[in-house]
Amino acid sequence: MSEMRRMLSYVRRAVDEYNMIENGDRIAVGVSGGKDSLTLLEVLSEMRIFYPKKYEIVAITVDMGFEGVDYSEIKEFCRRIGVEYIIEKTEIAKIIFDIRKEPNPCSLCAKMRRGSLHSAAQAAGCNKVALGHHFDDAVETFMMNLFFEGRLGCFSPKSYLSNRKLGLIRPMIYATEKDVKYFIGKRRLPIFVNPCPEDHATEREKMKNLLSELERNNKGVKHRIFNAMCKGEIDGWKLK
Repeated sequence: MSEMRRMLSYVRRAVDEYNMIENGDRIAVGVSGGKDSLTLLEVLSEMRIFYPKKYEIVAITVDMGFEGVDYSEIKEFCRRIGVEYIIEKTEIAKIIFDIRKEPNPCSLCAKMRRGSLHSAAQAAGCNKVALGHHFDDAVETFMMNLFFEGRLGCFSPKSYLSNRKLGLIRPMIYATEKDVKYFIGKRRLPIFVNPCPEDHATEREKMKNLLSELERNNKGVKHRIFNAMCKGEIDGWKLK
């Protein structure tokens, strides 16, 4: 259980430092079926047992409409940990790949998936949405904004969508991708392969590879970038 204790320490630190959870929250966990979202789901489920502020969680998967995707193992996993599971059916894949034939589909796809997730969270009576972004995602996003848009920016650890009346929280910001992979290896969660044809062919994947190379030659560079984001208080990040 050492892997659970370690991940719980990262998540609780983020939740406490950014005041992500309040008494009575009903939190929708966005579950894609990948390692990050399933890790977040299990850790938030476990944290319900002892966290002083009482909250509920609901797992929501946005089904993009790809054929042959089976969510039965995730459904069974949610049953075992006592979490309601909702599959939000959409035709996002058809719209993007068949109707619009988008040459660069990732941005529009992300926007549509977010919209569907937020709508499903509202329909389920949730006041917050939890996303599985971790430490490496934050550094990659910051560097992508710098390299490709020429600006200093990142997603926020905690934000509020006033038009939806939904809070957005990212409780895994202190956990590295290596931590998540170790956790998944020990817990054997029901991960499935992303059916999207654009998977691993994105600008983010290129940035991930670049940062890995930089880290090999300059040990600790990702943590220095992360600390610079926090010192600069970029988009709500703070140095603790």
